[in-house]
Amino acid sequence: MDSKSVLIVDDEPDTLGLIELTLQTAGYQVATAVNGDQALGLLETETFDLLLLDIMMPGKTGFDIVRELQAREKQIPAIIFLTAKNQTEDREISESLGAAAFLKKPTTRGDLLDAIELALNS
Repeated sequence: MDSKSVLIVDDEPDTLGLIELTLQTAGYQVATAVNGDQALGLLETETFDLLLLDIMMPGKTGFDIVRELQAREKQIPAIIFLTAKNQTEDREISESLGAAAFLKKPTTRGDLLDAIELALNS
């Protein structure tokens, strides 16, 4: 089985490192970005099976990243939002953008891996 590739976008270094390690040990190929511009740059040159996006980041939000990909008519991989925000409006926006899941930080390793597995297999 080919390992799936995941782009993690989060401006919090500790969170980014922990998720990266979790996914690598679960067998995923992982790339990281600390902001929206860096993520969009990676998405111009690389292909990913899943985007794991924080919502609140300086500059471009996770929502902005997805909207820019849609505007560019780019192939959009599966999307999971992992965020400290837990407002109904945020969940609705995430659904409208086609997200496979909306996870609240902190989340468990099991919940994260289950959400990724579902997103990649749906």
